[in-house]
Amino acid sequence: MSEEFNLEQYLGKGIETIVKGALNASLKNPKESIFITRFSLSVKESRKKREKHEKSGNHIPPFLIASITEACNLNCKGCYANVNKTKWQDNTISNQTCNNANRKQSDQMSAKEWGYIFEQADELGISFILLAGGEPLIRLEIIEVATRHKNIMFPIFTNGTLINESYLKLFDKNRNLIPILSIEGNEDKTDLRRGDGVYNQLISVMEQMKDKGIFYGASITVTKENIKEVTDQSFLSELYHRGCKVIFYVEYVPIDNKSKDLAPTDNEREYMEEKLKVLRNEYEDMIFISFPGDEKSSGGCLAAGRGFFHINPSGGTEPCPFSPYSDTNLKETSLFDALKSPLFKKLSDNHILMQEHTGGCVLFEQEEVVRRLLNS
Repeated sequence: MSEEFNLEQYLGKGIETIVKGALNASLKNPKESIFITRFSLSVKESRKKREKHEKSGNHIPPFLIASITEACNLNCKGCYANVNKTKWQDNTISNQTCNNANRKQSDQMSAKEWGYIFEQADELGISFILLAGGEPLIRLEIIEVATRHKNIMFPIFTNGTLINESYLKLFDKNRNLIPILSIEGNEDKTDLRRGDGVYNQLISVMEQMKDKGIFYGASITVTKENIKEVTDQSFLSELYHRGCKVIFYVEYVPIDNKSKDLAPTDNEREYMEEKLKVLRNEYEDMIFISFPGDEKSSGGCLAAGRGFFHINPSGGTEPCPFSPYSDTNLKETSLFDALKSPLFKKLSDNHILMQEHTGGCVLFEQEEVVRRLLNS
């Protein structure tokens, strides 16, 4: 039996590799070198905190995904966030505390409330909080709060079009903020999904971040149509030479029956699994993360607190962004207690997270089961 792939250990190893590379380039990029060296130490301390909780019977995941806004300045094809708004509209489950039809801007958590969540996460030993949306850069006040929590790394999943000189200065000064730019492949595929001219804007931003020595990555939605292109060496080499250090491959989740044909099948997943082995060896100073591909090697879905969970803009704790259902709200309870969500426990007890799935996300495919457990 092959050795189980541990996503947290892989990320930790990736950080150590980057530390070595950053130290070698310290004369050129001393800020990054100093930050990553310090952060690698805080990662070890965070792991000790989680291990201490584990001994007490309380599992703390190393990651969180926080969608800090629903708003976005683009209207990308196949956006799951827009589809989730429709689900919230159609949702009639009475005990759901956050996914409702009429969520207003005033319902979204304030920067102060998000800051309290970040503070709790630090105390629990959570090392990574992925900021998403909508478009997270719309909420500058929350991004500024994140800069104060140096023990946590904040990958910011952004379409990149709002990155201006002010944001570049913010990223340059605060190395715990890691811009992750959404790109679909080369120009034609990126602009087809995100709008004309977006690809060239991304390339311009990449060049500016490279010039400033800002550590950044790319997030790529993988479909049947682009899987060969986005794993091709020519595409990745271009990103690498533009200074990109992290690649997130996110398997496409179909938003309706019409788009199911775009979702990768077992054949594509096997191709991606083999390709990742090659890429991780070829690019030693880059990090490659596949979602949910790496979950297969980690013994099942990492959602619902097993490896991470999702916080929506109103504070509702959800299994993952693709399963927008909640029975607990962080406006009313602590982060520690939210991990004991009845829904999370039911998903674990009923072994839903360990089930096979044909595409995208096991919880997305088990939507009716999740709804039934939520209401039981």
